[in-house]
Amino acid sequence: MKKENVTVICFGEVLWDVLPDKRIPGGAPMNVAYHLHKLGVNAQVVSCVGSDEAGVALIHFLEGIGLPTQHIQVRTDLPTSEVLARIDAHNEVTYEIVYPVAWDKISYDPELGRITSHADAFVFGSLSSRNADSRDTLLNMLEHARYRVFDVNLRAPHYSVDTLTSLLKRTDLVKMNASELLHIAGLYSSTCKTESDCVALLSSEFDIQEVLITKGSTGATYHSPMYRYDYPAYKTNVADTIGSGDSFLAAFLSMKLMEEPMELVLDHAVAMGAFITSQNGGCPPYSKAELNHFIWKKKLASSNPFLKG
Repeated sequence: MKKENVTVICFGEVLWDVLPDKRIPGGAPMNVAYHLHKLGVNAQVVSCVGSDEAGVALIHFLEGIGLPTQHIQVRTDLPTSEVLARIDAHNEVTYEIVYPVAWDKISYDPELGRITSHADAFVFGSLSSRNADSRDTLLNMLEHARYRVFDVNLRAPHYSVDTLTSLLKRTDLVKMNASELLHIAGLYSSTCKTESDCVALLSSEFDIQEVLITKGSTGATYHSPMYRYDYPAYKTNVADTIGSGDSFLAAFLSMKLMEEPMELVLDHAVAMGAFITSQNGGCPPYSKAELNHFIWKKKLASSNPFLKG
């Protein structure tokens, strides 16, 4: 019998992505929670904002989309995070991330341990561990987590080898892109040149059971001790790539935690990534019906070369 009533805790940064013409809610943990919620998963965000206008607006946004906000802490001594996002001619995004901000000081309390111990998965990243306060809270929560999902998000200079090592040692599934895989494996061995070698190193060095690699326009790969599964990407017109990896992870978890077959899990994940890439921003409004229609159209187009997706 497949699992129902899945709960996922997402820990880390919530912020405003400031684009040339607007600002939009962002932060990988919030993006993942947004899409999990859209897919029917009980998602909760643990983070911190300032007591400023930007923080109030973020909390109102979360409330407006139906995400609980009782674990969004508020600080008076630090501002809400705003990140300058630049989109290049190839629709790739770079970020200028201010330090320090409110989510650098997420405080731990026993209630966070309690909700983490009852969740089906705990999602965390590398960016929110750049400061000792939030890092200590994260490590405390990881002690309570049943299924620990490390969503790697390398943003120089906001990480260190020591911190990455500490987090990898506490990981069940790690999700990263292909360049992050090579970079991280290269921190521990100069001989890792292939994907298989890098995955084998992470598995043996840190006892990581699952490695999920996003590959943009070429799809994604899932590694476990039992098998490797490669899945092609859905072709789509790219609006921007903001949040596409976050939506991919949300779709992956929404299906995997309900114990669906891996082929279906990956199909849903790459479809979601393509769907969000075809729209503006990491958290565009949509319904499950719209996502399913997008998938249906893409499958129909791929089976009939005379139809355009």
